[in-house]
Amino acid sequence: MATGLVELEVLGVRRQSSVDQVVVLLLDAAGRRLLPVVVGPAEGAAIAAGQAGIVPPRPMTHDLLVSVLETCGVGVAQVEIVSLEDGVFHAALVLDTGDRVDSRASDGVALAVRLGCPVLCVSEVLDESALEVEGVTPEDEVEEFKAFLENVTPEDFENAPPEGPVEPG
Repeated sequence: MATGLVELEVLGVRRQSSVDQVVVLLLDAAGRRLLPVVVGPAEGAAIAAGQAGIVPPRPMTHDLLVSVLETCGVGVAQVEIVSLEDGVFHAALVLDTGDRVDSRASDGVALAVRLGCPVLCVSEVLDESALEVEGVTPEDEVEEFKAFLENVTPEDFENAPPEGPVEPG
């Protein structure tokens, strides 16, 4: 799937208390489109922790997978969001060996923020699901997200049953 891919910036995780959902915000800076991905509270916490560089005393699932990949000498070249089926985003980890591994979008993003690899999305998925962004610069979003990270706690993601399309977990 080398054609039709657009790179996304992981802006961060937001908990929308009005609808009690956890959402990962991905920005296509070139096209000025925002792709919101509803995730579970645990996945949202994992992404936020990875972005903040928080290292737990014992490895959590995504940290464990990073260690396993490193121990095996395999890297992740990129994460690709490849489809949206019945309200669920599907992704693939593209390994530096060229192999592809099926993934939930949230798990792919959690790995990408830990590994510093790009997150890409199939153009058609963006066309179908992204929201146009006007009047907000990536710098504004980054500042807002930094403020969010300064005040977020793991408890913010607990006991928040997401509504709507959620990735199977």
